[in-house]
Amino acid sequence: MTTTLELLAPFSGPAIALDRVPDPVFAGRMMGDGLAIDPLSPTLLAPCSGAVAQLAQLARTGHALTIAADNGAEVLIHIGIDTVKLEGRGFRPLVAVGDRVQAGQPLIEVDLDAVARQAPSLQTMVVIANSDQFSFPRRAEGLLEAGRSHFLTLAAREAVSPRESAGGPERRGEATVRHEGGLHARPSALVQQAAKRHAAEVSIELSGKRANARSVVALMGLGVAEGDRVAVIASGHDADAALAAVIEALQTRSEAGHAAAVPAEAREPVAGYLAGVAAAPGLAIGRVVRLDAFEMPLPEQGGGIAEERAALTSALARVRGAISSGIDAALRRGATAESDIFAAHLALLDDPELLSAAEADIDAGRGAGFGFRRAVRAQCAILAGLGNQLLAERVADLKDIERQVLVALYGEPEQGPELFDASILAAEDLAPSELTRLPRGKVAGIITAAGGASGHVAILARALGIPALVACGPSALALEQGQTLVLDARAGLANPQPSAADLAAARAEIDKLEAKRRAMQASANAPAITVDGVAIEVAVNIANADDAREGVAHGADAVGLLRTEFLFIDRRDAPTEAEQTEAYQAVLDALDGRNAIIRTLDVGGDKEVPYLQLPPEPNPALGLRGIRTGFAYPDMLDTQLRALLAVKPLSRLRILVPMIADVGELIRLRERIEQLAGAMNLAERPQLGVMVEVPSAALLADQLARHADFLSIGSNDLTQYTLAMDRCNATLASRIDSMHPGLLRLIAITVEGAKKHGKWVGVCGAMASDPQAVPVLIGLGVAELSVSPRLVPEVKSLVRGLSRRHCEEEALRLLALGSPQAVRGRVTELWPGV
Repeated sequence: MTTTLELLAPFSGPAIALDRVPDPVFAGRMMGDGLAIDPLSPTLLAPCSGAVAQLAQLARTGHALTIAADNGAEVLIHIGIDTVKLEGRGFRPLVAVGDRVQAGQPLIEVDLDAVARQAPSLQTMVVIANSDQFSFPRRAEGLLEAGRSHFLTLAAREAVSPRESAGGPERRGEATVRHEGGLHARPSALVQQAAKRHAAEVSIELSGKRANARSVVALMGLGVAEGDRVAVIASGHDADAALAAVIEALQTRSEAGHAAAVPAEAREPVAGYLAGVAAAPGLAIGRVVRLDAFEMPLPEQGGGIAEERAALTSALARVRGAISSGIDAALRRGATAESDIFAAHLALLDDPELLSAAEADIDAGRGAGFGFRRAVRAQCAILAGLGNQLLAERVADLKDIERQVLVALYGEPEQGPELFDASILAAEDLAPSELTRLPRGKVAGIITAAGGASGHVAILARALGIPALVACGPSALALEQGQTLVLDARAGLANPQPSAADLAAARAEIDKLEAKRRAMQASANAPAITVDGVAIEVAVNIANADDAREGVAHGADAVGLLRTEFLFIDRRDAPTEAEQTEAYQAVLDALDGRNAIIRTLDVGGDKEVPYLQLPPEPNPALGLRGIRTGFAYPDMLDTQLRALLAVKPLSRLRILVPMIADVGELIRLRERIEQLAGAMNLAERPQLGVMVEVPSAALLADQLARHADFLSIGSNDLTQYTLAMDRCNATLASRIDSMHPGLLRLIAITVEGAKKHGKWVGVCGAMASDPQAVPVLIGLGVAELSVSPRLVPEVKSLVRGLSRRHCEEEALRLLALGSPQAVRGRVTELWPGV
């Protein structure tokens, strides 16, 4: 079997890059990578030799087919945009499923004039359905001649494993929906992603209603509740795989929110007060800022079908880029709740049902914005009328997408709201993007007429620490701009007419809470010593010198983890040695004499650096990442090590190595550091530590501690590898708990192994910031906790109230429990204040 395949032009006409095609499914390469062409000749010719594989469209509508090429490539050819709606009009297939064809052989005759009058575009897409198995070293440009000009070159990455066929009969199955709250936005997005990974057409059916599995809006519109039994129908060349993937996505449990549960019931009305659902706890005094519904005046009539379609495509691309950037920024900040919400928005933006409805209006002569708004509002009406509170809350997300697209089309209609120093935002509902773009320091609280405790704004408010009261009804919209309000989200009430006594009482309570915070901050610079005299170092996780200064301001004893990835991402080439040394030195200089643990580059897995061109991995979490990437790119590793060795003084530097799996890797790295330090004529050496992230490192801690100066547990990765649950998989988020007894046992083994050689163990993952985990970690013998800067005072205060001896006694008993829930329940009984 040949590994390289040269495709010929299927039509005469100009070649078009796939990302310029006015169809988000093809432009986004959801069906595979490839190339497009604008046909000027009436007969589709085979671009290569092979067999015509099964594809429903060939027999039913004649506008598409797949050729199973001799080298294993699955070449899908789709003539025109939305031509499936023509139901075969204008197409005459010349071959049948199973026929053997030769390159250049006529396949389908097309009535170009008839199709052009009825379809948005004649642009024909040639995509490789199994493109993950190929690279594309050459793509044609300019005007091509059918059957003669080069079109596309495919080079197999490795031995190609062709699928059984490119088509196949319809497959059916059933699934019980396990997502909390049913198929609302995030679960629907997960199902959509599962469907998009396959070329097969997949539908979900409930009570006689059927929805496209690629459409988040259509899925939500079915009104599927948790526990409902649905039918799954797949047809196409990889129907079996698609069916299994979608059934798994439907049946994999996910939680409705990303924060601690809050009461879902509204507070009973109290005379003179607004009552609602406490979406995010807290107490605030502020002045009302009305955020009235976004209603931009739009032109109903368009300026031409082509122009309006192009405008909508461009606007969608800009919003898509903005949302993607927001996701990346949120992930870099560790704001997973925010990133998950915007990921759901991205799925809504690419929803084929919304897009097809908007395009139908454009085809009828209406403007792009007018059509998109009508499409969104129609789906909002469906969701609002289903009688499902969780789905009704997703209306705000759809309206948020509407607002962003309209702004991309026509620009902002007005400046953002003018805020007071302490503003309480009042609205019918609030869009996530509206909240995140406002200055946090001026937002004291949120009160809405609609919404719910599981809404996306509620999730964000909890993450940002903003008191929020939702589902207050029309009373919230009767609030006047500028009036003073006392918002007690803890009690589910807001006082719209506070007396002087009410204001004084609220200020006294706020002052009490603030005094507690200040008291912790006042003693933050003092060491964290348990009641029985054991000192615990409380350090900070940072990304740059600014974070280091913030850590010092909050009383951090040291830097427990500097992630060096910030120097390498969002750029076109690797940072130079001088750039790195300058950045590392700036961190040490900002610490006022404190030590810093700096981790070598940890990329791969969920952290991508484009210029490294890492190979595609079927399971990135188990592939080339951490020190494995460093060993694979020795020049880059040497550059970073030399940059680290150049900082002064080296006595304050501790180098931390990620993803060490055995002692051989550690010895290899220490030897390389020694060689580089010798070549640089250095008289001193920095300490070298191992990041314990994989179970093998924990189990071999005694061996590693013989050659390392310290061990630092990366609890995020150690949890995912111990439980075999990908921490990037949102459906498993509620089950990935670092308090799992299995993980606690590995931590105990790590500490015990380090003790044999007199070495200390720290924890730099999210577990160190979990108040319930702090007494357990201290009991297991952990000597250092590294947390975010603002948590340092709280963690130090917590440590000072604990007895190390008591923690040790109870931690041993916790290891015998059977689940993380049991561990947390026992911790609550033992240390009720955490």
